Amino acid sequence: MSELPPVSREVRLVTTPSGLPRPGDFAVAETPLRAPGGGEVVVHNRFFTVFSALRTLLGGGVEGAPFPPVRPGDALFGPAIGEVVSAPDAGGLHVGDLVSHWWGWRDYAVVDAADCSPLVGTLPDPVMHLSQGPTAYGALTRGARLQPGDTVFVSGGAGSVGSLAGPIARLLGAGRVIGSTGSPEKATRMVADLGYDAAVVRGAGPLLEQLAAAAPDGIDVLFDNVGGEDLRAAVATARTGARFVLVGALSGQLAADGTGTTAPVELDSYRLVLKQITMLGYSAVNDPDVRAEWIERFAGWARSGAIGFPYVRVDGLENAPRALHEMMTGRYLGTVVVAL
Repeated sequence: MSELPPVSREVRLVTTPSGLPRPGDFAVAETPLRAPGGGEVVVHNRFFTVFSALRTLLGGGVEGAPFPPVRPGDALFGPAIGEVVSAPDAGGLHVGDLVSHWWGWRDYAVVDAADCSPLVGTLPDPVMHLSQGPTAYGALTRGARLQPGDTVFVSGGAGSVGSLAGPIARLLGAGRVIGSTGSPEKATRMVADLGYDAAVVRGAGPLLEQLAAAAPDGIDVLFDNVGGEDLRAAVATARTGARFVLVGALSGQLAADGTGTTAPVELDSYRLVLKQITMLGYSAVNDPDVRAEWIERFAGWARSGAIGFPYVRVDGLENAPRALHEMMTGRYLGTVVVAL
């Protein structure tokens, strides 16, 4: 066991945000690092992700969600990777092991060993374990049951999930992959760097017209991160028997004038019936088998150069609140990773 520091820093919510979270809504605080109890390990965090679902938790949460709301005074949390610096003699973890867990946004975390996942050397870079690949891969293979030759529309195609969903759809045999984004610059990068065939831009003219031009024969699969206008356009351009899989609700989570806890959208249900569209909500949290399958395929694709992990690195715990605000206002492409 290495000597543990007496205190650890963590990012706390100071006040419930009005609109999108701003750096001033948070503070970096020092807190005593408690001694681990039976079955617990101490992890020195190295990386954690900044993710859009925090907006919902900061706004009071949603009934049935897998994570609790974050109230003023609470420390934030989220996916993290760290090194075990203290572990019980009996147990499966040892000092020096790299693990993933859910207690990011702090320097050190005291975690039940059962809630840590050891990282084997399957992936070329440990930070790749922070990808949203299980969600993207699981939704396409299990939810949409993508078939070779399908035309796929990925809404929110430049975010942490969508930046992987597009390339994965291509590797699974999609014939044409179209993504949406709110930025012309990101649309250009989606085609140049992520392998999208085309990208449509919210705010650059009617989205329905853009999508109809990008998919003149219609779409077979919708991978939906957004809802809202993107979902309506997908219904209008869907082919008969199209399969829609819903994984996010960014239209509500990133709405500047909302709380991030609702994402209402009006759809023409008559079209759903006539086109025989199926819609399924998907969460990798409820699919325990998908992660291991994804890691194996991700490793093979990554080592062959067929796919990467698009992410932006932000250094320093103190810069995490700024990174959260910038992510939610559309600055970044891919996953936002804070390095400690």
